[in-house]
Amino acid sequence: MNIALIFAGGTGQRMNSRTRPKQFLELNGKPIIIHTMEHFDRHPEIDGIVAVCLKDWIPYLEELADRFRLRKLRWITEGGATGQESIRNGLFVLEGDESVSEDALVLIHDGVRPLINADLITRSIAMAGERGNAITVTPATETIIEVDGDNTVSGILDRSICRMARAPQTFVLRDILAAHHRAMEENYTDAIDSATLMTRYGASLHIVEGPVENIKITTPADFYIFRAITEARENSQIWGI
Repeated sequence: MNIALIFAGGTGQRMNSRTRPKQFLELNGKPIIIHTMEHFDRHPEIDGIVAVCLKDWIPYLEELADRFRLRKLRWITEGGATGQESIRNGLFVLEGDESVSEDALVLIHDGVRPLINADLITRSIAMAGERGNAITVTPATETIIEVDGDNTVSGILDRSICRMARAPQTFVLRDILAAHHRAMEENYTDAIDSATLMTRYGASLHIVEGPVENIKITTPADFYIFRAITEARENSQIWGI
């Protein structure tokens, strides 16, 4: 069983949108989170989707799921104060469902990362099935430096061995749940993402190369990039480019 966990519990303060959270901003009449979830809903190897959403926006997400005919959205639960807590809430829903095996693969993905594709989902499932997990990455294309407390450069990393961690990040349900339970016991709340959390507890992680355009829609500039890429793809279909 392969399940997509789509978390979108944030308010998106860096987007400067006063009307709605960033995951519900629309492009071509369709909210970003629906653009994202459709990739998983349409993928033949995905068996179900759990969405983690702001509490007050859950009814609207349910309405959207019906309007856009998301067949695989089986669970919607409330988001937390942090990304780590939101992901944990989604995992606990799966843990409490007897129809979900602890051996299921869970593809953890940002609701505002809509520029993925079916090939990445397929390769993530294959890698996690073979080696226990799969972390989406893209090459580091600019110089990465280390700085000290005085904002002075303390080191320059070798770009050839650096990667940018993105999503989906795929794990066996049993393993990622165990990490979250340990984090709760230790009151550890600082995990930037699931890869960080799993590394803290000794997991060896395996990478899958993803498309460079697989960005997270965080700022207005990101939204314009998303719109430009989407329009370019649509034009290529129309004109047969």
